[in-house]
Amino acid sequence: MSTPNRHVTDAVVGALPGAVNPMALSLNENPFPPLSTVRSALVCAIDSGNRYPEFLPERLRTLIAGHVGVCDEQVIIGVGATGVIMQVLNALTNPGDRMVMASPTFDGFPIFAKMARLESVTVGLDAHGHHDLDAMADAAANARVVVLCRPHNPTGTIDSPADIERFLRRVPAGTVVVLDEAYVEFVSPHHRIDGPALVARHPNVVVVRTFSKAYGLAGLRVGYGFCAPGLARKLWTMQQPFGIAITGLVAVAASYDAESELQQRIRIITVERRYLWMRLRAMGVYSTDTHANFVYLPPWGRKWREVFAETGLNVRGYADGGVRITVGSRQSTRAVLTAVGAALH
Repeated sequence: MSTPNRHVTDAVVGALPGAVNPMALSLNENPFPPLSTVRSALVCAIDSGNRYPEFLPERLRTLIAGHVGVCDEQVIIGVGATGVIMQVLNALTNPGDRMVMASPTFDGFPIFAKMARLESVTVGLDAHGHHDLDAMADAAANARVVVLCRPHNPTGTIDSPADIERFLRRVPAGTVVVLDEAYVEFVSPHHRIDGPALVARHPNVVVVRTFSKAYGLAGLRVGYGFCAPGLARKLWTMQQPFGIAITGLVAVAASYDAESELQQRIRIITVERRYLWMRLRAMGVYSTDTHANFVYLPPWGRKWREVFAETGLNVRGYADGGVRITVGSRQSTRAVLTAVGAALH
């Protein structure tokens, strides 16, 4: 009986490329497994695997609201940040409405627009990977939804709070602005936006975050958003019953209790990010000024997508030749630098 079980286990482990391949650098996953205290809590939660989670994730909602600093009724929960975004689109849009986004942007946004039968309107980034906020504000005049990433995906850049504020003042009150902060934990505190204050000033803004990146819980699929109470009540109507597993609640609670350990891991990743960024610059390779857990090489004079195609490094390539590279271990950093060095010589 033990042999078949071992074969099943081996098959499952073999289906987890990120766990066995440190060169998987395309999805911006955290290179570390869950924190030790989070892992212990998840092991204990296995004994509840025969029970349904809450019908609606009220306890998780309260937990996140207290951590963020908003009222419970302002929080919505999703299956990752992608789940929250789909709740927004399903609750607030009709087929044929327009959805404005940058180009390039997070791969999911064009997919979500298609799923909701929306018309995608794209606005190019500037030469250094920042949003063209004036052009996006112009496009928002005839749109139902506008999405901004801060930090931006894939460039890692951030627009200043003052620029974001000016943009929001230009957006019509009936246009919903999704502010995607999937990587906010990697942003230095003095560069962050006060999310609760922002949604208090702008009741058409939904701030979206996730536990997939800095918290290293991508496999558990827990995301959340917060906004003004009136808007949140509409979005809560799209909350999927039994949609968030017990493990999600347990992992989030344990993560919040292990804040100092989490911050240490974030520091390790941001130090490695800085090291990779500086080494690339020293080699004469331009990378955008990133504030996330990845670096972006635009196709300035070189098709980086082709450079990495034969290296065994799994990075995210774009049609124009640019690439986004997840910050991983020092081993993966050296492999990236070796590939770049070989291309330059």
